[in-house]
Amino acid sequence: MSKMKLNGILSETRRKTPLVQVITNYVTINDCANVLLACGASPAMCEVEQEAYAFSKLSAAVYCNIGTLTPEQRLAIKEALRGAAEKEIPVILDPVGCGAIPSRIDYIEELRSQYPIHVVKGNLGEIKSLAGIKTEVRGVDSVDDGKDAVEACVSLARDWQCVVAATGEQDVVTDGTRVAVIQNGTQMLTKITGAGCMAGAVIAGFCGAAASSFEGTVAGLLAISLAGEQAAASADGDLPGTFKVKLIDEIHRLTEEIMTASGKVKWITPSQTDSIQ
Repeated sequence: MSKMKLNGILSETRRKTPLVQVITNYVTINDCANVLLACGASPAMCEVEQEAYAFSKLSAAVYCNIGTLTPEQRLAIKEALRGAAEKEIPVILDPVGCGAIPSRIDYIEELRSQYPIHVVKGNLGEIKSLAGIKTEVRGVDSVDDGKDAVEACVSLARDWQCVVAATGEQDVVTDGTRVAVIQNGTQMLTKITGAGCMAGAVIAGFCGAAASSFEGTVAGLLAISLAGEQAAASADGDLPGTFKVKLIDEIHRLTEEIMTASGKVKWITPSQTDSIQ
């Protein structure tokens, strides 16, 4: 599979304007809404338990982020996933903080025992925690050295039968058979709050328009990484406040031509663990 297969997903997202139901943390709710608009999707921050089920059945994808998980959100996420399962639309789960708070893993296990989860997107510490692999985290941040990233992602993808994406210095995306390593990005993405949440939202937008969740996830992470590079390279892009604003601007400016010309995606097999170095 070549990066050329990703061509058209950005255009399809802008053509279809997929409605994405978002249940996310209150720290980044506005960021997720704006970045979805910038990439061409339509965000709806519907997290009321009594409305989540019905609204998910109107949507093209559901993005659930448990960063500041409240009792209301716990119930609303279950209702949203119930509706998504009935409509057979992709569910993207961001397991924020599960490496530091074990009870969140219990909640995630409860969710997946009842409803399909199509994409799990987290930092490497969170992905390893879900896979039962020892890792290092600092609160919601991963301080894992990146060792065994492909193995951890492939193991979880095969066990859960879903797409797994681990963000880091290089992003790894796999469905258990195919592996994409995204080598774009910038350290500035680690200097702001919400970069990971925005990445999850963009993935949901792309998955709402793409032919497969695997391709939508790779394209979504590539988009946020390229936009980050462009934002960091712009005037005052080395300043966190300016960078965050310009990140959304660059998502809006992103084109298929930029993704094709500047995207650095290495396609490997699960056994090629040394290929991410």
